[in-house]
Amino acid sequence: MLTKEILNTFKRQTDLINYVKDNAHENPIFKSALEKYEYEQELLPLQAELVDFQHWVQKENKKIAIIFEGRDASGKGGTIKRFIEHLNPRARRVVALNKPTEIEKKQWYFNRYIKELPNAGEIVFFDRSWYNRAVVEPVMGFCSKDQYKRFMIQVPEFEHMLYESETIIIKFWFSVSKEEQQRRFEKRLKNALKKWKFSPVDEKGQELWDEFTTYKNQMFSRTHNSFSPWVVINSNDKKLARLESIKYVLSLFDYDNKGSNCKALLPDPNIVQRYFRNTAQIDQ
Repeated sequence: MLTKEILNTFKRQTDLINYVKDNAHENPIFKSALEKYEYEQELLPLQAELVDFQHWVQKENKKIAIIFEGRDASGKGGTIKRFIEHLNPRARRVVALNKPTEIEKKQWYFNRYIKELPNAGEIVFFDRSWYNRAVVEPVMGFCSKDQYKRFMIQVPEFEHMLYESETIIIKFWFSVSKEEQQRRFEKRLKNALKKWKFSPVDEKGQELWDEFTTYKNQMFSRTHNSFSPWVVINSNDKKLARLESIKYVLSLFDYDNKGSNCKALLPDPNIVQRYFRNTAQIDQ
């Protein structure tokens, strides 16, 4: 137990940290606090790198679109929050569109996403994207079979046009196991501040797990390509998923002052993998 008398013996911050480390094995509160501290110690330098990266994006007029896809409760929103936490809001946006309006339903499917694409010098984070039509919509019956087929034919062409217009697309799939997803749902329902995150669609996600898997695998095999690859993030550990996805983005670019805040920018291949047909996924 950490008493006032023990605290008074500490002369430096490191004394407290070492005490917590020494006693973490027998005190779950210490263990949790230590894990959070070590996570923050790794996160902050990476966020400083993101600030340098954003400066470079603005200076070079780059157009960066980062897509976050995955099953519900896979950690997409929390990761985006850590990406943008210290970025200049004038040069970054988060896009999380509601269901289409009656007017939008009659437009070309990509129409409402085109206006959200990054301008020169901007990073846009898509909290779900046009890939709703690849997995969620067909599973939940929100689109017809013809609409789904048309989308799957058009999306590689659409993304190739973006590539040719020098828009860089990074596509993340956050992979979470069925058991971990259920645990997170239950945790949400017990938290008065997070109940709003749980919806009937979430509940259906567990019931229709295998259908989601089928459509997800079709999406990977038909929309993964050299100019717009899918990157699978093992997100059963949320904190690791956040850190490693940031590293992945930073590792792709040769921006000014790269590595001045954090030397370790190569992502862990056990957490971050480009999609291949034999890629091990935990949300099968």
